[in-house]
Amino acid sequence: MYKASRFSPLASVIRHTVITLPTPVNISTWWNFGSLLGVCLATQIFSGLVLSLHFTAHTDLSFYVVIQSFGDVYYNWWFRALHANGASFFFIGLYLHIARGMYYSSYVFKEVWSVGVVILLLVMASAFLGYVLPWGQMSFWGATVITSLFSALPIIGSDVVIWLWGGFSVDNATLTRFFGIHFLLPFTVAGLAGLHLFFLHDQGSSNPLGVSSDFNKVVFHHYYVLKDLVGVCFFVGPLLGLVYFYPWLLGDPENFIEGNPLVTPHHIQPEWYFLFAYAILRAVPNKLGGVVALAAAVLILFYMPFSPKTSIKGLSFYPWGKVLFFSLIGVFILLTWAGSKPVEEPYVVVSQVLSFLYFFYFLLIGPLTRIQDKLL
Repeated sequence: MYKASRFSPLASVIRHTVITLPTPVNISTWWNFGSLLGVCLATQIFSGLVLSLHFTAHTDLSFYVVIQSFGDVYYNWWFRALHANGASFFFIGLYLHIARGMYYSSYVFKEVWSVGVVILLLVMASAFLGYVLPWGQMSFWGATVITSLFSALPIIGSDVVIWLWGGFSVDNATLTRFFGIHFLLPFTVAGLAGLHLFFLHDQGSSNPLGVSSDFNKVVFHHYYVLKDLVGVCFFVGPLLGLVYFYPWLLGDPENFIEGNPLVTPHHIQPEWYFLFAYAILRAVPNKLGGVVALAAAVLILFYMPFSPKTSIKGLSFYPWGKVLFFSLIGVFILLTWAGSKPVEEPYVVVSQVLSFLYFFYFLLIGPLTRIQDKLL
């Protein structure tokens, strides 16, 4: 009897979170990505913990320890391929989750949306730090380029860069602190994910129609538990296909070379999921302006809850809004493509035009939908 009363609060929280939670009956497959991101986060934490057991954060050893552990540690190759490709699938899920929230106006729930954007920022930071750890050629130069951007900050820029590096160049101190922060950030993200769910369950989920669904809800289990499990199967299948058959397809060949500060790669670029922001950074000829544009490319998501309100939540009933939204998706894909190209014409001009269109969407979508409200 004592044990039952001791654990009943926890059991009650679990029951209300994943079993009896009232859920709109008409939510579609696009709402599956929340649970998929939870699976991705758990996978990244577990595989990262396993990899950390066989990793040495030292510039003279990291690259060789990673290579040697492939043959000396059972299934280390599998965990590394899972961790690397899992990061890519994590970002695919994040971007689709954000796109769904933008299309269906989930940002009207300010607390849920704001915590989600903070999670995105921390995941991006963790991915960048983790990319540096194997100490490959592109990892080293990527860390050098990105951290050097802080030198554009007025007055304190140089001091911030030295503090990040732990010295006067990207070296052993940099790698050590990057490893420590990369290890801690996923647990911070997990805590924020719990807060994200708390606000979501407190305010309720949105739905494709954008109208109140309080009169037509069903319990989460077993309807949506089974639906989420099917989504996980469809998501995990391609991930395991990459892990087993094309483990390095999304990686950079330069990272099979040890980081060398004396040899600069011909074309320095980050992982594919950062290329859209990298293209925006390069589109601005001024260094400080590029850094501001880079930060604004993500921070502008905080503006969405304060954009002009519409009569109906979501873009389903706004034809011009839908055209603008899917144009943004195309711009995002083209920015990712432009970020993978060298800094030369015509790619610079293309990046500048696409960057303008990217920011123009956030300024135009609110007034455009308000005009359609008045016409209707």
